[in-house]
This record gives sequence, structure tokens and C-alpha cells, in this order.
Amino acid sequence: MTRQIVLDTETTGLSAEDGDRIIELGCVELFNRKLTGNDLHIYFNPERESHEDALKVHGLTTDFLRDKPKFGAMAQEVVEYLRGAELIIHNAAFDVGFLNKEFERVGLEPLHRHVNEITDTLAMAKAVYPGKRNSLDALCDRFGVDRSNRTFHGAKLDAQLLADVYINLTRGQDALLIDVGGNEPEQGLVIAIDLRQFQLPVLTASAQELAVHEEVLLQLDKASNGKTVFRQVLAENVAII
Repeated sequence: MTRQIVLDTETTGLSAEDGDRIIELGCVELFNRKLTGNDLHIYFNPERESHEDALKVHGLTTDFLRDKPKFGAMAQEVVEYLRGAELIIHNAAFDVGFLNKEFERVGLEPLHRHVNEITDTLAMAKAVYPGKRNSLDALCDRFGVDRSNRTFHGAKLDAQLLADVYINLTRGQDALLIDVGGNEPEQGLVIAIDLRQFQLPVLTASAQELAVHEEVLLQLDKASNGKTVFRQVLAENVAII
């Protein structure tokens, strides 16, 4: 299985193109969807002040960062740690843009040339929960991930939270097998699992969702001259009942 690195950064501001810099990098390693403890956490001296709004988010002052290494001094170590991994990043475009700019400054190739794949959990969450809040905080609340000790945003802490969120976000049917039985099956064997032992929740549509659904059906009725297949099938089923 691909080695996965859950990654987050903190920066002096929002625009790498305008000279903002990375001030903190936090990485958490997963292998076979389990934390390994082989993590990477570095503070950097950005050689510039953080914007006021950014400082309110991460709380990393210029005085604190003054004696930290510059990114260029640690760039090769960062590349070697990330090499060949699948990166898990929330709102990946932001962090990738900053990393690419830092690599460019020291003559290194862009991030995608060093890693196997980049997965954006924000895009994944939007696909699973369209129209809902999908910030890291919102996903932590949705999945019951504890963030009570989080006063400021920190790259290492946020990477740890995102790792937990990612496991929940990608918990497919195979996850039903995680705690069933104590031994790993031999290669090539298929284990039959009685799914009747699992209590699956029934999620009913809200009034708002039903209203949106009805509006879509009305549009389909209009476009199909009253021949919407869903309504025909529903009518047939009601008649049978």
C-alpha cells in the first residue's frame, strides 16, 4: 500500500506569489491507514512579518520564529521525507502553491515531481457533503473528532486532526471488517461477513431536501412533457402496495 503523508502548513499570509512564506510544516505518516509515529514538524524563519490576520490564526510571532531555520536549509530534508508518498491535504491548492514557491526559490522541482499523488480532502468532502460546510473544523464536528485543545491553528495539530478526518471520510464498506476477528486472512482467501450483525442507520430526507427534490422533479416534468420516469415508477409501486 502507498505510504500516505497528511500535510498542513501555516504561512505569513494568503499569497505565495506576493511573497508570503511558509512558517510551519506539519506532517503525519500513515501506513495501511494506521499512524506510524514517523512524523515531521518544522518551524521556519520566513524573513518577513506575518500579516495581522494570519497572526491571529496561527499565533507564531516574529520573535518566536527568529532563531528557526530558513526553509532553504531544510528543503532537501522535506523533499526526502515526502518522496514517493501520497499526500493528504485539505484545500491542497493552497499548501501546494506555497511549497512549490519555496522549492522554486532553492532550485527544486515542483512538489508533484517528488510525490506519488496529492489527494485534496476538501474536494472529497464537497463531493460527499455537497452544499454543507466542509472546513476542517466542520468536518471534525461532523465526525466527532476532538479539537478541544486547539487554541490556534498549528500545522502539526491540524495534520493530526485531518488524519482522523480522512480515515472517517474514506471509511467505506471495507471498514466493516476492521474489528471483526483478530487475525489477518491468508492471502487469496475471501472471508464472508454476516452484515446482519451491523446496525445500519436510516437517514431520512429533511423538509428542505424534499423541497429541492420536488423542484428538480417539476423541472424534469416540464422538460419531458410530464413523462418523468421517477414519477411513473413511484406511481406503479404505490399501486402495487
